[in-house]
Amino acid sequence: MTHFPPLRALSLTTALACAALLGGCATSKGPTQTSYDFGPLGAPAAQAPSAPAGFPALVVADVTGPATLDNQRMFYRLMYADAQQSRPYAYNQWGATPLQLLSQRFKARLAQGGVKVLSTTDASGGVPILRLEVDEFAQNFDSATQSSAAISLRASVFRSHRLVDQRTFTRTTPATSADAPGGVRALAGTTDAVAADILAWLATLPAPMPGKLSAPMPAQ
Repeated sequence: MTHFPPLRALSLTTALACAALLGGCATSKGPTQTSYDFGPLGAPAAQAPSAPAGFPALVVADVTGPATLDNQRMFYRLMYADAQQSRPYAYNQWGATPLQLLSQRFKARLAQGGVKVLSTTDASGGVPILRLEVDEFAQNFDSATQSSAAISLRASVFRSHRLVDQRTFTRTTPATSADAPGGVRALAGTTDAVAADILAWLATLPAPMPGKLSAPMPAQ
């Protein structure tokens, strides 16, 4: 005579088997997403310039740039394979958009350098305005084992709606490792270096004439 397991035992066995299968699926997930930012502000470099005398207060507008920097994806370029293609990391991203991170870092570094940083909503007549437009913000791989961070931006200072000066800043910093964490560290360090360059440049600009901070040009 053939003996079959009781129905209750069969149901319990099936349930346990399904639970084991589901548990296996739950533990076979892919790598988790990792988010990065520029880290703590830290102390300025020993050679960092002091506050420019001609700009005790400055309105610093939010950084602008291409659409690829207005989302949280982290991009890199394989310069040795196809320098025209920007590729996203699969499991690494920024904690905020690069434009937001750059805006926050530049304002913090300028304030740390002694500049009274104002927002566009706090602007008053005659207070100079600094506008920053990023052209490049990327981790570039020169080979499979070597990468670097590259930042290029245009800085423009306006006073009373007139352009005072404009300059392009470009910096490249080797990464300590050819991966996402190495790129993040290099980009953060490069951002701080560009901020120091901007402070030094501001110190070379002419100070506003007393009593003529917001006087418009007379009509002809």
